[in-house]
Amino acid sequence: MRALVIEKPGRFSVESVPDPTPGPTEAVVRVGAVGICGTDAHIVNGEFPPTPYPIVPGHEFAGEVVAVGGDAAGVRVGDMVAVDPSLFCGRCHYCAIGRGNLCENWGAIGDTVDGAMAEYVAVPAANCHRLPGHLSAAHGALIEPLSCAVHGFDVLPRQLGSHYLIYGAGTMGLLMLQLATAAGAASVSVIDVNAGRLEVSRTLGADAASTSADELDRPEGWEIVIDCTGAIAAIEDGLARVRRGGTFQQFGVAAGDARAAVSPFRIYNDEITIVGSMAVLHSFGRAVDLLCEGVVDADTMITHDFPLDEFDEALRTFRSGIGRKIQIRPSGRR
Repeated sequence: MRALVIEKPGRFSVESVPDPTPGPTEAVVRVGAVGICGTDAHIVNGEFPPTPYPIVPGHEFAGEVVAVGGDAAGVRVGDMVAVDPSLFCGRCHYCAIGRGNLCENWGAIGDTVDGAMAEYVAVPAANCHRLPGHLSAAHGALIEPLSCAVHGFDVLPRQLGSHYLIYGAGTMGLLMLQLATAAGAASVSVIDVNAGRLEVSRTLGADAASTSADELDRPEGWEIVIDCTGAIAAIEDGLARVRRGGTFQQFGVAAGDARAAVSPFRIYNDEITIVGSMAVLHSFGRAVDLLCEGVVDADTMITHDFPLDEFDEALRTFRSGIGRKIQIRPSGRR
């Protein structure tokens, strides 16, 4: 089969590699679509420490089951599935207390083992979630990022009538916007420096969209402020916009050595809660249901698809900030 192989940081190519065969509890999936996200760009650059090289990337994907191992359960050949890439050890302290996303031996398909930027990929059958017939592989590949957003909401307070402020109108910010609306927000405001993305956020239901929170008429602040950028300037600005008694969520990924200025007095005096959200936890199946029920506008979210041979162009498009969700179709275009 053909697969995109990152030989080492900065060096990748499409290669011919052996077809995968399923282990006893595995399924082999013919990949229909796989999304590009910031983690993939970090892996290409050598900036994601858990990744070994060479590796086939790709962790946001869906496709058709074409083979199953003898002890695999829950899926059959011919099923269309989205795959949770999480590989938790099941033995460490965090797995034992139900917090596998903090697993001491954390791994993920496409991040620490070969992933879905290939014609076929072998995965644990238990990680496969069947999709209804009306859902395309392209839409199914949105379920992984949506499941991250669902977990983000799991660690937020949800009180009907809250006012939300979201920094970043990329894929994750737009998903959080749609979930906030579905969760009963009184209003959702979005901040981004990209005017085109702000317009899309309005299309998807934002009550206000601007390049600066100063332009929004809410001097008292917002009950929920979510950073989806990882940019220090946005984080520091967002922390200052939280209403007394409110919550700030760090959802975007900042560099490991980045530091943001915080007022400890304000956190104490205004009873500000600061929470993080890391990847997927007991949220993948619910993301399947939400997407299937139309809570997320999948057509608006997906803007580009490329064949495997054009990964370089797809990555340049992603890095340029053009579009929203960019996908690879390992078997070619529609």
